[in-house]
Amino acid sequence: MEFFVKKGSIVREIWGKADTILFIFAGASAEFALNKAVDWLYFTGRLPADPLGRLFSTVNYAREIVFSEEQAALQAIDKIAAIHAAVENSRGAKIPDWAYRDVLFMLIDYSVRSFELLERTLSDAEKEEVFDVFNRVGTRMHIPALPANYRDWLIMRQEHLQENTIFSKFTGDLYKQYEKHLGKVRFRLLKQAQILVVPERVKELLQLSKTSLLSLAIPPYKLSQKLKLDWLVKAVILPEEYKDQIRELDVK
Repeated sequence: MEFFVKKGSIVREIWGKADTILFIFAGASAEFALNKAVDWLYFTGRLPADPLGRLFSTVNYAREIVFSEEQAALQAIDKIAAIHAAVENSRGAKIPDWAYRDVLFMLIDYSVRSFELLERTLSDAEKEEVFDVFNRVGTRMHIPALPANYRDWLIMRQEHLQENTIFSKFTGDLYKQYEKHLGKVRFRLLKQAQILVVPERVKELLQLSKTSLLSLAIPPYKLSQKLKLDWLVKAVILPEEYKDQIRELDVK
């Protein structure tokens, strides 16, 4: 059986751990709020009504693609394209091509950043592999002007961050929704996690601190993983309604 992402791939390792995915989620939640096309996510009303659920749905689609057989993964990608096309038809406008690229770029960037934060430095070949998987997703979705390789992606990523991010009224509102749905303590933890993984441009626009208090907690948390005690930590910091979903993110 042929899989969209071959067994043994670093991408499967990255997306097979709940801890890594939670940091991918943290980074994406920050950058989503700054994207100039975030109004598209407000158009349906789903993002402000359930920002955590909306972001988790994006994560779940990505995981479905990473761990599915080739044809099933392609069907999942086609479903994503169809959902977006329906939203475009409803609004009578087209989502900008650069906005589609931005989402792919987030998945690439935060996959690398989160894994390196929690595990180890990735080799150039492994980073190229992460790029290739999500670039194939973009190709299937017929997103134009995708970079040819990881090196080209690095350049385009910086260009997109400079051109397509801004602190808008949607940014402020979305962060209020994060706090509302997470509560004050968990919201502060989210912001501390964001500091650890987001690019400098995102930190500047959100006026995040240069250093995170969580940086001191990473080494003992890694130890708790080895001792299988990390779920005690997660039980404290995660919203009750998402605990089962997050537990299922770990691929045994």
